[in-house]
Amino acid sequence: MHANDTSLLIIRLIVGLTMVIHGWNHAFGGGKIAGTARWFESLGLRPGCAHAWMSVLTEVGCGLALAIGFLTPLAAGALLGTMAVAGVIEHRTHGFFIFRNGYEYVLMIAVVLSATAISGGGRASADHASGFHLSAWAGLAACLGIGLGGAAVLLGVFWRPRAVPPVAGEPADTGETGMTPSPTVAS
Repeated sequence: MHANDTSLLIIRLIVGLTMVIHGWNHAFGGGKIAGTARWFESLGLRPGCAHAWMSVLTEVGCGLALAIGFLTPLAAGALLGTMAVAGVIEHRTHGFFIFRNGYEYVLMIAVVLSATAISGGGRASADHASGFHLSAWAGLAACLGIGLGGAAVLLGVFWRPRAVPPVAGEPADTGETGMTPSPTVAS
């Protein structure tokens, strides 16, 4: 096995299994599905229970697919979608650094997933064993289309963040329409 194939195997295993554990934790850790659903609802994703299960199934299923290198660009795309949604609804308003709950972590995973989609699964993958292969550009397009396209649809249809009340002593910005401005996500 070449060094590139070994590198891809390590990346796929670590990122894929990290996503499996992350999804598993949403289902069985802490507050379980009910707690994840309440958290998602508090972030504006409705219905929370449906999104909790969708996130668990995507992270566990596609995390396993990525780890074994099965339909690698497609699995990477689905996981990229979860990172994009998390980045928009939870992390973007906190700045860059993860220690402030910023988007650093989800950005790094998104970049690794995109790069993996370009490279494909490598020789030590189910893709190689089955003969599945996409060109670099097709792999990236599939990943971005599934991930960013899916995230955009999900956010457009299901995300309704709460309005953030104005800071005490400051008038509410009502803009030209007389309505409150587009809401941002409160942490």
